[in-house]
Amino acid sequence: MVTEQWMLEQLQADPDMMTVLAIIRDLDLADAWLAAGAVRNFIWNLLSGRSGFDETTDMDLVFYDPAISYEETQQIEQELKKKFPQYAWEVKNQVYMHQHSPGTAPYTSACDAVSKYPEQCTALAVRLRKDGQLELFLPYGTRDIEDFIVQPTPHFLASPERLAVYTERMKKKNWQRKWPQLEVRFPK
Repeated sequence: MVTEQWMLEQLQADPDMMTVLAIIRDLDLADAWLAAGAVRNFIWNLLSGRSGFDETTDMDLVFYDPAISYEETQQIEQELKKKFPQYAWEVKNQVYMHQHSPGTAPYTSACDAVSKYPEQCTALAVRLRKDGQLELFLPYGTRDIEDFIVQPTPHFLASPERLAVYTERMKKKNWQRKWPQLEVRFPK
């Protein structure tokens, strides 16, 4: 059974994940997390009997800081790609990201943003705190990840426009190619 404790143990045991989490922590960005596919794919890979870390998966660094501009966020991403080219960095300041989700009010924190990602299995994040402890954010628990279920978050279910974005996204992603056991749900 996939529990928070099991996830934390798996993350802690993986040298690449711990390196990425330490890099993120050491940037000292406000409210910074490793999120979305970086964490989801790691768990799905483990549950599929593969090695958890996959260098082709985007390392989704999300943070929330109104003092950092969109351009500065892009600079942070470029610096990470230059300094740590072995990882596929994606850096997003969640202050600006609500604009990519139809009819969404500005987010109030990185966790607020993560909880409003398109799929429940993608709405998760982890960070390495200054005290060396890992902290997980799992607004929808572990069930969808454990059962290989892809379904929209309540935020995406609440709007026909957002649901259309979810549906289009699922048609393009083709995650079943990598994880054939996935069940992608399309609400009516």
